[in-house]
Amino acid sequence: MAAAARQGIVVPRNFRLLEELEEGQKGVGDGTVSWGLADDDDMTLTQWNGMIIGPAKTVYESRIYSLKIECGLKYPDHPPLIRFVNKINLTGVHNSTGVVDIKTVMPQSKWKNTYNLRMALQALRQHMMTKDNHRLSQPPDGQMYSN
Repeated sequence: MAAAARQGIVVPRNFRLLEELEEGQKGVGDGTVSWGLADDDDMTLTQWNGMIIGPAKTVYESRIYSLKIECGLKYPDHPPLIRFVNKINLTGVHNSTGVVDIKTVMPQSKWKNTYNLRMALQALRQHMMTKDNHRLSQPPDGQMYSN
């Protein structure tokens, strides 16, 4: 299906999300990010959970960050809504809600429908390593956003 996306063929949302679910279940990548459905019975494939392991040699090291991800009806043409569950001090993340501003995290390009959940989570992890972020003081481990 990835080849279909590169060729300009429009893949239905649910097919695309099923492919992403399979990729998440197989543990594709280096293990520093993961994702899966929040509820296995979610036939709309809308509510997801994500996880990021904080990068080494940053203030995020030795922390595991949980995220809530919502793939709306217009995904992948529009980016998912991503929200941290654990409190984090990171540019592009609203300090009272944990909602991620995807434009801040992926500033080098506008969201494209060829992007996926893995790429968004990896971009967030890379963002943690930027000069502006890698030394920011962090809330005590274990604090959660209230919403």
